[in-house]
Amino acid sequence: MSKSMPNAVVALGANLDLRGNSPAVTLQSALDALSRHNVMIRSVSRFFATPCFPAGAGPDYVNAAALIATEKSPSQVLQALHEVEQEFGRERVQRWGMRTLDLDLVCFEDQVLPDRAVFDRWLTLPAESQRQEAPDQLVLPHPRLQDRAFVLVPMADIVPEWRHPVLDLTVSEMIQALPAAEVEAVTAL
Repeated sequence: MSKSMPNAVVALGANLDLRGNSPAVTLQSALDALSRHNVMIRSVSRFFATPCFPAGAGPDYVNAAALIATEKSPSQVLQALHEVEQEFGRERVQRWGMRTLDLDLVCFEDQVLPDRAVFDRWLTLPAESQRQEAPDQLVLPHPRLQDRAFVLVPMADIVPEWRHPVLDLTVSEMIQALPAAEVEAVTAL
């Protein structure tokens, strides 16, 4: 990632139509909206059809990833992402529920936030606890990043050599560590 302006990766997803528009149209519109929040879109992955996570929680998703550059702090970027989600009708009613738009700050350069101890807690949180608990502060890199083909496969389009600052694995290496069936289920539109 270039050092001229701090870079970050945003994961985008949607599985509900919004105002008569498909999830793919919503993702493209969300990218346009982010540009209005002083976020420069450097590159965007292809759009992918992905199985709903968790399985059975609703219609399948359209997912993508965007490399952004900004002078904003990570928390300011997160605030901008939440504002764009609200513009697109996002309601936070159920953890991992259906949504018109989901924007996640996946990584911000090689920063580990808020600190290594908090990151490690969320990294090692048991699966059942993950369904019940959500962090009350920004945790970076996203603590489930390495487990999610629907995030990693789009990231591989734009930053395949980004290296996780804690796991010391590139995006490509994290994909290789996933079950092949999960990776194959993420298909380009």
